[in-house]
Amino acid sequence: MLDTTYRVRIRHRAGQLAKLAQAIGEREGLIGDVTSVKLGREATIREITVEVRDDDHAEEIAEQLDAIDGIEVLWHRDRALMRHEGGKLTVEAKIEVRTLQDTRDIYTPGVARVAQAIADDPALASRYTTIARTVAICTNGTRVLGLGDIGPRAAMPVMEGKAVFYRQFAGISAVPILIDASEPDDFVATVKRIAPTFGGIHLEDISAPECFEIERRLIDELPIPVMHDDVHGTAVVALAAAIVACRQVGIELHRATVGQLGLGAAGFGIAALMVDAGVERVVASDPNAASHARAADKGIAIAELDEVMATADVVVATTGRPGLIEPAMVRDGQVILALTNPDPEIRPDDALAAGAAFALEGSIVNNVLGYPGIFRGALLAGAEDIDLEMKLAAARAIADLAERSELVPDALDPSVHQQVAEAVREAAERSGAARPELAAPDL
Repeated sequence: MLDTTYRVRIRHRAGQLAKLAQAIGEREGLIGDVTSVKLGREATIREITVEVRDDDHAEEIAEQLDAIDGIEVLWHRDRALMRHEGGKLTVEAKIEVRTLQDTRDIYTPGVARVAQAIADDPALASRYTTIARTVAICTNGTRVLGLGDIGPRAAMPVMEGKAVFYRQFAGISAVPILIDASEPDDFVATVKRIAPTFGGIHLEDISAPECFEIERRLIDELPIPVMHDDVHGTAVVALAAAIVACRQVGIELHRATVGQLGLGAAGFGIAALMVDAGVERVVASDPNAASHARAADKGIAIAELDEVMATADVVVATTGRPGLIEPAMVRDGQVILALTNPDPEIRPDDALAAGAAFALEGSIVNNVLGYPGIFRGALLAGAEDIDLEMKLAAARAIADLAERSELVPDALDPSVHQQVAEAVREAAERSGAARPELAAPDL
């Protein structure tokens, strides 16, 4: 599915907008945003966004609209491509230079005193530079969304999107770093060389099993928080959704059976965090035998797809295989989290129609609910890593913020991320991970 924006000129006649909407509905388009662009004496120009199946479907709707007397389609375009033109990020100065004194303060000669202060006490970099408020988003593009190995350059739109959310929701400056290295040794060496610039390392869209080695080595070798978001951010949000779902259907999560379909980066992270959260039985299915030993070491049982679907109270799917779950596999009362993007293993409406108590897809159970607050909390605490207690605190905070009848809170609500950050900061202090002297002072 894709969103297409149509710019149309509509003559001022009663019922014209209704005719337009009817024509879109007849062609099975789903209307989204409607914006008035220009109001003229004889006609109004509007931009109407419609969810369509593909480019051919978009063209069909354009022809249908053009055939209506008094309506002219000026153009129609893929909305996502429009929104990405020129990229989504820019770098702006925090301080404006207007006088000679400003120059002396922020550059020579004043800057030399600040540099010397940091040389004498490296912890002062957290106070006097952007380091403690900046995160690197590092990827090699080997496992991007459901698109696979498309390379680092093609991964840039995703990294930019992550950076936008960091800034808007957590007040963190995030810099995409594209690393042309598929081997763990090369990737790790590159990140270590640039690490002094940043207060944290966010790993993203790196294929399994290399991602596990890369993350482990960077955690061991760097004195700043490192987290692979596909593994841990997704796991935190999935755990939160499972907590709320079980609470609403009267099941104790730790006594439930959680089924995990797919044991790649996200799938293993979810299953492992379920175990760490105290779930007594976690069972997983994955055709890749290489993932089974890693799962077994964590206490995750391996089973076939049919057995997982037949026994699990909560099913989480991260297989990258749209349509994998057939409606006939769904049991009454199950919770289904089909998280593959952009097309899930089963559409939520189909799962609900088949008897699921709750069903959500990856656009809702999305790691954007997790990573901004997790890293903000870690930076506020000056933490040198993101430990289990911090991740569990984030999951509980997200679960507690969910509205009645919803499994997760609104990801666009800034207060959600602030409260997740506070929960993570407090957890870091309790676990001993906090280093106050390294904490970001003004996030």
